[in-house]
Amino acid sequence: MTTTQHRTAALPSARTPRGPATVRARLRASVRALPDGDGVAVFTRACLTAARRTDGADGADGGLFPGAAGAGELELRLARRLAAAVEAADAGLPVPACWRPLFQLRHHPGIRPLQFALAGLNAQVGHDLVLAVVDACRALGCEPARLEGDFDRLGAGLAGLEEQFRESLAPGPDTLDVTDPLAHLAGAWSLERAREGAWAAARLLWGARRAPELARECAERLDAGTGLVGRCLLTPLG
Repeated sequence: MTTTQHRTAALPSARTPRGPATVRARLRASVRALPDGDGVAVFTRACLTAARRTDGADGADGGLFPGAAGAGELELRLARRLAAAVEAADAGLPVPACWRPLFQLRHHPGIRPLQFALAGLNAQVGHDLVLAVVDACRALGCEPARLEGDFDRLGAGLAGLEEQFRESLAPGPDTLDVTDPLAHLAGAWSLERAREGAWAAARLLWGARRAPELARECAERLDAGTGLVGRCLLTPLG
């Protein structure tokens, strides 16, 4: 993907209001009319359902990722990138390479709901979270180390989200049979390893900020590599 495409796809994010409630409302509106089997709808609705279950008893909006209270800038920036990808696709604009497999294969009948959900998490953690850390550091004028606690809290929220995905989107109420190809495919992707890689990549990109060409190339390679993993997660299983 060219640099121009990245900037074009990012435009909806720049126009999205900052509040988490508004981000969630935009996501609900984007997927409201989509069929149940649509891969983008599967992932987005699962995120919204999980967040709704953990909203405060007083009706307060706790953000998009359950259990991520205190993640602040990182959580909001990650949610806004998801909204930007959905809105860009709806507008016929290119989406980042990390999201492209999910949007291209969203209607494939041989891909199961859990695969769509894990591919969405892969795009968020492998690419969007990295840029969220860098962007937050720029906005706050701080080093990544200052955000490490927020990063860990957001990671715990994402881990809870992944657990809910695996429990609610598996093909049956019991643990996947070891002979089911989905068990092997889903077991090959690790959120913990993805988070470790995201933190390392964020620190690398932050360190390269004074070499814009190098930072841009690293970001593009990260985007493409995350997309490749997503494409593997979306291997049709029939």
